[in-house]
Amino acid sequence: MMEKVIKGRVFVVRDQNGEPINDIDTDMIFHNKYLAITELSQMGQYAFSNLTCWEDFPKKARPGDILIVGENFGAGSSRQQAVDCFIALGIAAIVGESFGAIYFRNAVNAGLPIFVAPGIARSEVKTGDIISINTETGEIFDETKGIKLPKARPLTTVQRQIIEAGGLLELARKIRE
Repeated sequence: MMEKVIKGRVFVVRDQNGEPINDIDTDMIFHNKYLAITELSQMGQYAFSNLTCWEDFPKKARPGDILIVGENFGAGSSRQQAVDCFIALGIAAIVGESFGAIYFRNAVNAGLPIFVAPGIARSEVKTGDIISINTETGEIFDETKGIKLPKARPLTTVQRQIIEAGGLLELARKIRE
């Protein structure tokens, strides 16, 4: 079930110069050389393994962390592992400037909270800050700095139902019961 407020430590995906990394495709998130891995618990260790300067992310990530990403995150192929690797790590939510349409839908269908918040990757938030996301209003607050961050677009009723159920398959099971 998705909490009304998701609170966690942030990783802001930026390059060495502090700029948001845009157009991160599914191959950068979960490299195709690992596609034979089908066990969810094993996928997390390969998250961002093909993204320069982010290869060690799985060693730093902890359950409850939140990712902040740039524009067009998850572009490219429909690679479910690119969502599942973050679920395996226990990532609580992904907040981004924009997402590849298939990636966004895959995240919702897998039950991973995902939010579009234009301006978030260029805001004052830094890796290590603690933020809170009101999942009903879209308001995002940097608890570390005591400031409001760019607001996320609210999820649709259906998207919310899917995520709260733990994914599309879980929602279908609950409806059938």
